[in-house]
Amino acid sequence: MKPLPPRFVGRQPSARSLALQVLLDCRRHDAFIHEVLDRHLGGAALSAADRRLATQLAYGVLRRRGTLDALLRPLIARQHHQVEPWLWEALRLGAFQLGLLTHIPPHAAIHETVELAAVFGRPGAKGFLNGVLRALAKVVTDDRASVPAADALPLEHGEYRRLAQAALPAPAGHPVEYLGAAFALPPWLAQRWLARLGWDECLRLGFWFAGPAPLWLRCNSLRTDRTTFLAALAQAGIRAEPGDQPQAVRLLEAAAVRDLPGYEQGWFAVQDESAMRVAAALAPAPGSRVLDSCAAPGGKTTHLAELMRNQGTVVACDVDERRLQTLADLCRRMGTTIVETRRLHPERNEDPPAGPFDAVLVDVPCSNTGVLGRRPEARWRLRPADLGHLVLLQTRLLLQAAERARPGGAVVYSTCSIEPDENRQVVRAVLGGLPKLVLEADEELVPGRPADGGYWARLRLPS
Repeated sequence: MKPLPPRFVGRQPSARSLALQVLLDCRRHDAFIHEVLDRHLGGAALSAADRRLATQLAYGVLRRRGTLDALLRPLIARQHHQVEPWLWEALRLGAFQLGLLTHIPPHAAIHETVELAAVFGRPGAKGFLNGVLRALAKVVTDDRASVPAADALPLEHGEYRRLAQAALPAPAGHPVEYLGAAFALPPWLAQRWLARLGWDECLRLGFWFAGPAPLWLRCNSLRTDRTTFLAALAQAGIRAEPGDQPQAVRLLEAAAVRDLPGYEQGWFAVQDESAMRVAAALAPAPGSRVLDSCAAPGGKTTHLAELMRNQGTVVACDVDERRLQTLADLCRRMGTTIVETRRLHPERNEDPPAGPFDAVLVDVPCSNTGVLGRRPEARWRLRPADLGHLVLLQTRLLLQAAERARPGGAVVYSTCSIEPDENRQVVRAVLGGLPKLVLEADEELVPGRPADGGYWARLRLPS
């Protein structure tokens, strides 16, 4: 039996110890980082600055894991499997501070990371941590570079940090390997994107996904309007700007969501502007009966209810009971009373209610390749074979949705993927099998222009 990984044994966590525990919990439970981080932050007495740092560290290490490993491997004489997993995470945490952050002095990054060994019950590892991180500090310089190179480490926003020695594959001779290591992309995905999108677009995507995605909020039209909400944010000293969608607001600086004006009153929900386009494409009328067949955690569900002015019915289905509870909690905060949640038990092969419905939204499980900055675990969990399985599931779910719409009813299919297999090819296949179904409109959403990547298509049955 493998020994259990160490856990924090100190009195009060610091930003770094909390981040390390979050990373370890994500490994052990194969969990989503935002859920693990929220749980730990909820029980920690940290200052606002330390909460921001813990979040930056946890997300950043998971997001750039492949890059950090490329920096560390030449400095470690042991084989990868000879280094305990918790120690790898601690090394990555230190490497992230040294290589990819610019506001933390190297001596502080090294000292604070080395001290984690003691508060995680492994004081004997201090020397190893100290030696590797000091060696890495000698490789990282304060100089900047303007083009990709084996000694140019991508930061964010198109910046490169010069290294004292080559640590990455040479982009000229090994472009796929460079993209994989420099931007922490699975090599198979880098190869796929390079063949389809070209070098320049791959670099742009690499930088977009290298850092945190912008925080977008959707104003709740049942409780307030965007002008009032923007004024409240400005009064609180929080910089924000309106988006293209009527309810969209983009925050221009980091902020704790629960501390924003109007959170408790349900003035807004956290939702990327690209995701707002999906419910808007369905545009359900007040008083209609709508099916949201893959609803949790509820961002699009509550948006549907708002567009319906809280009149009619939204039947929100999902297979995850815990995430359906999150959806119900969101509905209570937002004041949407027309949503009925229904759990579908996969072990019983339960399908959504038969309907008919005036409109159906099917926001399918997908590869998440349009949101790799926001969902960093996706890039490490996705495998090439998964795409084929996802396409089969997506096709089945879209056919199922079409069967539940009334004559003349609309169906919107959506993903947060930028892979053609999951998007237009699925829609094309379903249209081929249901010739009466008509494609009214669709849209490919490109990551970073200006928000998340994804796709939606609106189809309609004949009256």
